[in-house]
Order: sequence, then C-alpha cells, then structure tokens
Amino acid sequence: MMRRLLALALASAWIAQSAFADERLKAAVSEDYGTHLAALFEHFHRNPELSFKESQTAARIAKELRAVGVDVTEGVGGTGLVGMIANGEGPLVLVRADMDGLPIKEDSGLPYASTVTQVDITGDEVPVMHACGHDVHITSLVGTARRLMTMRDRWSGTVMLIGQPAEERIGGARAMLDDGLYERFGVPDYALAFHVSAGRPAGKVEVDAGLISSSSDSVDITVFGVGAHGASPHKGKDPIYIASQIVIALQGLVSRELPPLAPGVVTVGSFHGGFKHNIIPDQVKLQLTVRADSEETRAKLLAGIQRIATGVALTAGLPEDLLPKVDLSTEATPTTSNDVELAHRIRAAFVRELGENQLFDEERDGMGAEDFAYFVQTEHKVPGVYFVVGGTPQADLDAEAAGGPPVPSHHSPFFKIDPEPSVTSGIYAMTVAVLELLGKP
Repeated sequence: MMRRLLALALASAWIAQSAFADERLKAAVSEDYGTHLAALFEHFHRNPELSFKESQTAARIAKELRAVGVDVTEGVGGTGLVGMIANGEGPLVLVRADMDGLPIKEDSGLPYASTVTQVDITGDEVPVMHACGHDVHITSLVGTARRLMTMRDRWSGTVMLIGQPAEERIGGARAMLDDGLYERFGVPDYALAFHVSAGRPAGKVEVDAGLISSSSDSVDITVFGVGAHGASPHKGKDPIYIASQIVIALQGLVSRELPPLAPGVVTVGSFHGGFKHNIIPDQVKLQLTVRADSEETRAKLLAGIQRIATGVALTAGLPEDLLPKVDLSTEATPTTSNDVELAHRIRAAFVRELGENQLFDEERDGMGAEDFAYFVQTEHKVPGVYFVVGGTPQADLDAEAAGGPPVPSHHSPFFKIDPEPSVTSGIYAMTVAVLELLGKP
C-alpha cells in the first residue's frame, strides 16, 4: 500500500512534465539494436525451444542481463528466470516476456530461419519455430534492461524482469507463481507485458482498457466403445461414430446455448482413433480448445461439454462403465483484463512520449488467450497492462487489404515480422511505461 501511495505521488508530479521525452532515448535504442540486439534477435529466432524446455534461451537471457549488472535467479518455475534491478525507494514493477517457441517447421524464407528440432515434454521429436513473436519479446526484455541500467538517475524503485516459460502451453506463469515468485521476490505494485502482432502496423502501439484476451481451457475427451470387425458393426459399439456425433453436437453449445452477444469458441483440434480399415476400435481421443470472454460463459461451455459427451454416449447405448472421460487440462487460463486506470495512464504516457500518430486502435479479431492473467489476477490483484506492438510493414497490410498476398498469421510456418521496428518499438514503449511508473519528477 505504501508503495502505491508513493507511486501516485510520483505520478502526480511527473505528469506535468516530460523528463525523458527527447530523441536521446530513441537514438540509444536504435543504436543498441544495430550494434547488439539485431544479432541477439537472430540468435533467438534460429534457436527456439519448446515450452518448459527453454533452458538455453533462459541461459542466454541470464547472461545478457548479468552482463549489464542485473541480479538474476534462474530455475524459477522450471526454466523461468527473474532479474531484479533495485534502484532506491519506490514501487516494484514486473516486466514480463515469454520465451517459448512452437512445434512448427519453419517455412518463412528468412535467412536466419530455424532448422532445429527438439524432444518435447511428451517425448516426441518435433521441429521448433518462433512462430508467435516471443523472440521479439525476449530481445526487447534485454533491450529494456540495458536502457534502464543506463538511466538509473531518472527513476527510483525496483524492476522485476521475468523470462517466462511455457506461455504456449499456458502453464509457465502459474508454474513461476507456484514456485514462490511473489513470496521470494515481492508482490509487484504493477505488472507490464506486450505482444508483437503480425496483423498490426510495424512500430505502432495499442493500449486498451479492460478485456484484452479470452480464457482458454484445453479439454481431452476419451470416447470408449466396443471393438468389432468393420463388416459386423452391430456386434460392437463404434467410438468413431459416437465421437463424430459428439463433435457435431458440441457446435450447438455456442450456436444454441450461449446468448448471441456472449462470445465463445469450442474447437476440436485433434481426433484420433483406430488403426486399420476394417477394425472398429475400442476408443477415440479428442482434444479441444475452449474460449470465453467471461467466467460465466466459460463455466457454461465446460459443463456443456461434459453433458453432451455423456448424453451422446448414452443415446448410442453405451453402459455406465463406458461413458466418455472428460479431462480438464492444466493448460488453462482465465481472461486477461487491463486495469482501467493504469491502462489510461500508460496510454497517456505513450501519447506524450511516442506521439498520437504512433498509437492505433483496432477491434479484437479472435479469441486468443494469455497466461499473463496469473500475474495480475492472483489473490494479490496486481494492476497490470498488456499492450500490443505492431510487427508488419504498413505496405504489406495495405497490399493484403487490396487483395494481395495475405500476411502470415501467428502460429503459421510462414510467420515473420519486421524485427527492427518491432524490437525497438517494444523497448521504447516498455521503457516509457516503466519510467512513467518509476520516474523521478
């Protein structure tokens, strides 16, 4: 509480002037990119690692932070790391960047494209790619730390730098908290993070108040049956047929059970069953992702999945001991919402320091999820802001809008962003945000 009162006092004195609004910071960020961070970004892009497997990535980030004097603790929540910059009295600000790549074979055509493979936590060897921009995030985290360390005369307080594992499996933030993140390093007064977006203009920034991303739940359904010869289906219970009916019935959850203005998504992303043309198997496995914008909708969808799976199986004549098994995965996160007051404050700082023309406002075009929610929606209720940095040249977005080549989406093998404006804008915006909260009047 005392930290927050001090933060408000600093803010009121700070808002009237702009002690760091000059071209020197922009020039320093640009120079640092050219001499150091461009190569670091390419290193991260060439060497992605999967969720909870980011040991080399974390080690490189730790090395970079220690090189400029940051106190680093590794192995928090598995492969996570925490860098602490203590600089006198003042609030504690958490700055988070996610580290993990995705099991995708890169086909971006970039000269520094990834060719690596890795054994994931399930034991399968898969190709790995930074297909969501986390390489931008961790490069910007290092760049932000480098700027803040050279500007210690301009701010007072403590910065907690987070290299978070397993955002793609939406488990890394919770793992770090379960490992005592806040008990060991302090409960932040504020939390900040950003995500680069391939669908937004490179170098521009977006800050919204309120809901930022949807909840996400991974659901596994095992549909049981009675095996039989494919030529004699009446002698068994076909789980492929039953599972197919479940897939179709699940679509009615959103279209017929949710209010029309309450968004939700139920997607079946995996359907596996059987081994041979003429054999009816004894089980089928389904994997679902479920998205919602409120806890009420989330609960309704998850309960509906259980009801539909059970109901379809009973209709097919399965006995009680063969009803489907519905498992809610640990891959789950609530909605992410920006603290309204803090979002307005950070946006005002961006307008003041970056210029109104460097901000943009666009409607959400999907139901992506983020486990940054755990850092801010714990029992501590930390005020947080999660903003967006554009990653694609405006010319490419204009060409797509005119019917030209589509801009590759996140999680695509063709994904790529323009690194220099993305990284430098991420550093500049994050530095501005931290100085807004910690800056000396």
